[in-house]
Amino acid sequence: MKRFKVAGHIIAVETDDRTDFLHLLPGFRPFEWNGDDKAVVSVDVSTTWDWDVCGEEVGQFDVGGTNHGVYLSKDGGYQFEVNDINGHLCARMQGNLDFSECKVRLYEGTWSQQNFGLNNCMMMAYAFATAGMDTLLIHASVIRCKGKGYLMTAPSGTGKSTHTRLWYDNIPGCDLMNDDNPVIRIIDNQPVVYGSPWSGKTPCYRDVQAPIGGIVRIRQKPENSIRRLKPVEAFAMLLPACSSMKWDARVYNGVCDSVSHFVGTCRSWELGCLPNAEAAHLCHDTIAE
Repeated sequence: MKRFKVAGHIIAVETDDRTDFLHLLPGFRPFEWNGDDKAVVSVDVSTTWDWDVCGEEVGQFDVGGTNHGVYLSKDGGYQFEVNDINGHLCARMQGNLDFSECKVRLYEGTWSQQNFGLNNCMMMAYAFATAGMDTLLIHASVIRCKGKGYLMTAPSGTGKSTHTRLWYDNIPGCDLMNDDNPVIRIIDNQPVVYGSPWSGKTPCYRDVQAPIGGIVRIRQKPENSIRRLKPVEAFAMLLPACSSMKWDARVYNGVCDSVSHFVGTCRSWELGCLPNAEAAHLCHDTIAE
């Protein structure tokens, strides 16, 4: 069994002899953990046993433009079917009601297909198991500057990674913490951002953390401008950026409560910008000073 610590939460992973977990998901290596803390989620991965997906289809979980089918089991748990963008069945996952115990069936395929299937299962298991623990897996790029983390969130392709890169290139003292799915938590009533094993197309898998200096919604505009968001606007910005399941009351209510908590403890802005250094300086000078 391997154990990993992500944003303070322990993930336990058991695999069969045919599955090399760290070969398929090398981004987990910096998060290996040798302690005996209780795991919030245990995942059993196999390439041999299988089951037929059954039960009512209750939703589609969108990950990077690919929808995963979600089915409600008779025992109240969930089943997921993970297909890549070409429709190849990469993995199936079963989770109990609180996702503390999950099983993943990994199917034959290329390394990329198995990586995609297992990575998405691990991400969903973690996000749903920690819902209600003031923990959110958020779609954002996060740059650390002078000890504080600044999150840039936007729909894919809008320019959040471009903007964090502009901070890195033009503002001294910056480093990239994560480029796609950092974890944010409330610790002692303070918002904290953590690196994670999930970073999209940018291989930035770092076991680091920082107090949050602010969260920025990026919008492409013909000129640079920035404004502070009202609490209701900040809530509307954060909620769709977080991994959640609207059809599950425990998960969804936990995410909504956590987002509300963040809105009350963390400042948020909207940046309308061009992809230039001036936008980075405007954002930094407004939110970091």
